[in-house]
Amino acid sequence: MRLYIRHPVEIPIECEPAEAGEVLQEHLANISLGGLAFHSGRPFQPQTIVTVRIPLIDERFQATGQVAWCIPRGEGFEVGMKLLEQNEAFQARMIEQLCYIERYRQDILREQGRRLDPEQAAREWISRYAADFPGARERETSA
Repeated sequence: MRLYIRHPVEIPIECEPAEAGEVLQEHLANISLGGLAFHSGRPFQPQTIVTVRIPLIDERFQATGQVAWCIPRGEGFEVGMKLLEQNEAFQARMIEQLCYIERYRQDILREQGRRLDPEQAAREWISRYAADFPGARERETSA
C-alpha cells in the first residue's frame, strides 16, 4: 500500500546526477509527497543521488533524491526517486500547482479545442494565475 498519492503530470525537468556533473533535460511522469518518477533517455543506478529542478513551476523548486528503481520503458527508462528532503509544505504547494496546470490543460481542450503540451500549459497557467496562487505561508496563516 502506498503512503502517498501519485499525481500524474508530464512536464520538463532538469535532472543532475551527483556523480555525473551534467544536467539532463528529462520529463516528469508523476509526483507525490514521497517522491517522483521521470522519463529518461539513459538508465540510472539505484541509490544514485540526483538533484531535480522544475524550472517551469517555481524557480526555487529544487529537490534532492535517491534513485529507488529504474525500468526500461519504450525507447528509454522510467526512473523512480525518493525525495530526501522532507519539506512537505513546499512539496505540497508544488504538487498543487502541477495539478492546477494539468486541470488547466484539460479545460482548454474541452472549452477551446486547443491541445496544449504540458510545457505550453505550464507557461500559460503561470502567466495567467501564478501571481494569484497562494503561498504556503498565506495558507498556514488563514487556516
